[in-house]
Amino acid sequence: MKNWKLSAPFLLLLPSFIVLAAVVIVPLLLSFYSSFTPFRLTKPESFFVFIGLRNYINILSDWNFWVAFGRTVLLLTIALNLEMLLGLGLALLVEKASRGQRILRTIMMFPMMFSPILVGFQFKFMFNDNIGLVNNALQALGITNNAIPWLIDGTLAFIAILTAEIWSSTSVFAILILAGLLAMPREPVEAARVDGCTPWQTFRYVTWPFLMPFAYIAMTIRSLDVARAYDIVKIMTDGGPAGRTELIWTLVARTGYSDARMGVANAMAYFSILLSILFTVYFFRKLAAARTQIGAEW
Repeated sequence: MKNWKLSAPFLLLLPSFIVLAAVVIVPLLLSFYSSFTPFRLTKPESFFVFIGLRNYINILSDWNFWVAFGRTVLLLTIALNLEMLLGLGLALLVEKASRGQRILRTIMMFPMMFSPILVGFQFKFMFNDNIGLVNNALQALGITNNAIPWLIDGTLAFIAILTAEIWSSTSVFAILILAGLLAMPREPVEAARVDGCTPWQTFRYVTWPFLMPFAYIAMTIRSLDVARAYDIVKIMTDGGPAGRTELIWTLVARTGYSDARMGVANAMAYFSILLSILFTVYFFRKLAAARTQIGAEW
């Protein structure tokens, strides 16, 4: 031991490495191994039975898994596009404000300060068919006479979850796009106006290409969040009614804890990670292309 010469940086980082291995690496390895076993929480001895790729083959033929997978992709696609449009609009409005811009930026960040569980409870109350704010407002305005079963009908429940996701995370796009607007040089915009470009042409060919890298960064962050959405769905509908709002991670939790089939649940989880990887790679490629375009044009 005396002959070992460990550098001071390594010794200082060693406790962090140990903690990281204990709370991240070891659980990941164990969960990955269990995806190749018929592990059940009610049968601990099944953890040591190796069955190869049987769990993965079974989930590939499981219709419920593919429905939840497709519904997650649908939620991700709609949420990202709407959040980007709304965030872009908010960023443009705040950037144009001549007074109180700091206050507006602070208010814009409020939804990010709420935990997903709290957001789920808030919107579950708002979309309640008897005492919810949404139904009361619609009836007070005379738009409808009957209570709308927002969280009972499958399509309406999906819309309610989508609304909660958009409200809680649009500010991510707004803040990043606003940062791009504030960092953008004024000379190209002024040159476009001098050349006679309309406001739409100036935005389409000058402003938006500069903002695209910021938008893709926001999309990358949000795609990882939506792809593993669980808290809001669990609180608002718990995957119901009749599995109409079941997403990948609510299905994984139900399979692992309600059905005690932890091996199958871990196989679902690792397979669904491919969704996050695919979206991340796609947006990083778009980000690199946008940066290259800006470097060439600016």
